[in-house]
Amino acid sequence: MREFPRTKGELEAAISQAVVRFEREIMGRGPLEARTHLVEDIVLVRLKDVLTVAEQHLAERVEQGAQLVKQMRQQLKGSKRPLLDELMQGLLGVKVRAVYTDINTSTGEGLLVLTLENQPLAPETPLQGPR
Repeated sequence: MREFPRTKGELEAAISQAVVRFEREIMGRGPLEARTHLVEDIVLVRLKDVLTVAEQHLAERVEQGAQLVKQMRQQLKGSKRPLLDELMQGLLGVKVRAVYTDINTSTGEGLLVLTLENQPLAPETPLQGPR
């Protein structure tokens, strides 16, 4: 029997781990750190140190290198979008409506924002904090 995260913090940690694995599968290297924030029906994942060495060199040394790195990552992630949707639906129990992603080639940080069809709920604990 599969055990699901029970609290908002556990769910956010599970999402972070899934995104790191997803990035590693697509790019051959994952971010060194990921932090997830679940806010109602929005998932925000901040990734640190996402660029490969080759991407860093391209972004720093070639005119329009940063733009090329961003375009390549957009294409790769777009082609693997069904896998990301499946991962998130498995963790959250709701469908992903839209995915937004960007990286900053100067800082090596990335953002992944997912909007969901509905607000997810943990099995025993509401994911919202006190109001």
